Amino acid sequence: MKYARALAFAAIAGVTVVTAGCSVARHQQTVGSYVDDAGITTAVKAKMAEDKSVSASSISVETLNGTVQLSGFAKSQAEKNQAEVIAKNTKNVRDVRNNIVVRP
Repeated sequence: MKYARALAFAAIAGVTVVTAGCSVARHQQTVGSYVDDAGITTAVKAKMAEDKSVSASSISVETLNGTVQLSGFAKSQAEKNQAEVIAKNTKNVRDVRNNIVVRP
């Protein structure tokens, strides 16, 4: 009897996982959009690493549903602005929220 209950519970748990499989830990987006957001984040970070006027290691990039959030520290307003331009010019970016703090 215990074996049957355990099996039933496992089956219900499996169905729940399969039906909820399209949501990600954030519970705000599908697996597909999560993968897209990860690609956007990677592309923005790569472009920042290539740009000598932006310190990619000092700036954090997070993406949710195509909206990129920049945070961290910049040495000048020009660096902050360039980071935003890089993010805005990256494919599939819908919006950019620039929360970078200028700290000389």
